[in-house]
Amino acid sequence: MLNESDLKPIQTSNDPLDSLTLEVILKRLQGYYGWKDLGEMITIRCFTHNPSISSSLKFLRRTPWARTKVEQLYIATFE
Repeated sequence: MLNESDLKPIQTSNDPLDSLTLEVILKRLQGYYGWKDLGEMITIRCFTHNPSISSSLKFLRRTPWARTKVEQLYIATFE
């Protein structure tokens, strides 16, 4: 016998970044390109001057335009 919960459609997201944290996105991009190339593709100081995951995450969380650029690069690279 079917329950009401069995009849609910499974929700799927069309968002390629769904379930990915900013940290995972940044680590994959950094591992793939390295800081030097990331800094050339997205000119932000946290990628070009003494870069680290921690400082980059702080900046990207506070700066929507930069986060959008990083997310777009991730999609273009891995999707």
